[in-house]
Amino acid sequence: MEFDVQQMIFQFIGGLGIFLFGLKYMGDGLQRIAGDNLRDILDRFTKNPFLGVISGALITALVQSSSTTTVLTVGLVNAGFMTFRQAIGVIMGANIGTTMTAFIIGIDIKAYGLPILAVGAFMIFFFKNKKVTYIGQTLFGLGSLFFGLETMSGGMKPLRSLEAFTDLTVNMSQNPLLGVLIGTVFTVIVQSSSATIGILQELFGEGLVSIQAALPVLFGDNIGTTITAVLAAIGASTSAKRAAGVHVLFNLIGTTVFLLLLVPFTHYVDWLRGVLDLNPEMTIAFAHGSFNILNTIVQFPFIAVLAWVVVKLVPGEDTIVESKPRHLDPIFIQQSPTLALDQAKEEVLRMGEYAYKGLEETNAYLNSGQQKHAEVALQLEEALNNLDRKITDYLVMLASAPLTDEEGHKHSALLDSVRDIERIGDHFENIVELIDYKISNKVDLTEQANEDLNDMINLTLMTVRQAIKALETMDREEALAVVQKEDQIDQMERTYRKKHIIRLNEGACSGQAGIVFVDIISNLERIGDHAVNIAEEVLGESK
Repeated sequence: MEFDVQQMIFQFIGGLGIFLFGLKYMGDGLQRIAGDNLRDILDRFTKNPFLGVISGALITALVQSSSTTTVLTVGLVNAGFMTFRQAIGVIMGANIGTTMTAFIIGIDIKAYGLPILAVGAFMIFFFKNKKVTYIGQTLFGLGSLFFGLETMSGGMKPLRSLEAFTDLTVNMSQNPLLGVLIGTVFTVIVQSSSATIGILQELFGEGLVSIQAALPVLFGDNIGTTITAVLAAIGASTSAKRAAGVHVLFNLIGTTVFLLLLVPFTHYVDWLRGVLDLNPEMTIAFAHGSFNILNTIVQFPFIAVLAWVVVKLVPGEDTIVESKPRHLDPIFIQQSPTLALDQAKEEVLRMGEYAYKGLEETNAYLNSGQQKHAEVALQLEEALNNLDRKITDYLVMLASAPLTDEEGHKHSALLDSVRDIERIGDHFENIVELIDYKISNKVDLTEQANEDLNDMINLTLMTVRQAIKALETMDREEALAVVQKEDQIDQMERTYRKKHIIRLNEGACSGQAGIVFVDIISNLERIGDHAVNIAEEVLGESK
């Protein structure tokens, strides 16, 4: 039989492209429908590893991406919302949830890919409601997924007449390690286990591979999918690297165990196919699901061992910013409002320490350009936002309790200080974004501009530190010193702005460099304003 090699390749890679686009578009649509609930679910339902497995599976099934779940999990570990052991449970669950794509493919509705795609397109283009648009995006992605599969299938049909391909499948049946290698390498290239398993389903459906050859490829797909987490962890925090390490180790161990049990597992899949009367695509889906569920059951009791091994393999200090409040116990509000107020103050001071550290990390990022400093600064800013909400809620509840006049003033001062500390976080986040812009656009500041920035940041750091100390000790002298330093910051901002205009007129720096410089000193001046607001609360209390 003669066939057009070019047409076969074009159909296959074109179909694969449409499939990957559909998978991504569908996942994005589902994620937008869910909104911020994904993070809340992970935060709330991961109190132990077992709940972590369930929530990881549910979220991954919802967004059709184990990588998304892993990234969310790493973020929560970094933010101190989740322990590393709880994260292992979520990653195990993500492996189970990612099998949902294979089950969707197993439903024999490929012929309806284009109509589903059309319905999604109409919903996107003819409705203004965001919820309807997101549903349309999900349907458009689902239709693209099926249409891509159908196109790929057309490209793969001629393979049955290729002697080299027939020999390869026979070798894969006789040598399972070859199948694992092929599955791993192809998934590493495509970076989507859902795509490679979809292709495997089509090959099996066309009768191009036997079940003995298909299962090792499926195991390899599960190893290959860890490449996304590995790539994401390069240059990232220690916890991100450890999460990627767990993902790799979990799938490597699972593949090794199931390769040793390949014969009984093959019999089990054949038995399932007969009992449930499964079509070929659904047979692979059930094999994939069974592999990940059984792998999780086998390794779940050894989570502590997995954690220990990964910590040994990926040494280093973990940068964890604890976003959860430590001192806000609601029981004190009714029983002892005075103690509750002291607890709130402890939390506000901790928040102030985070603001200072965040500005320090921003300064380090400006001088070194190392991404790790930006990551820590942004983690601290996120922690400030969370603590702001929690402390404000606590103080609002405390407002209904009986407070003396003095306690009432203290309560009001804390409430105002929380807002000012949170705003300091917003401003150093702005500076981080400006440094990002400077680095990505290769904007160079003059030596004088860099010196001026360092002088102003160092003075701002001292001012913030002193404002937090003044709040802690309620020291009037400290607060007055903050007011004095803030005047110096204002003077610096005016002086440096004028010097910058002179440099611009002389052609010593570019317009882009000027924008970055002026915006940074403006944000530093605003940080000084918020520091002085905290000091004025102390001065008001002292009176």
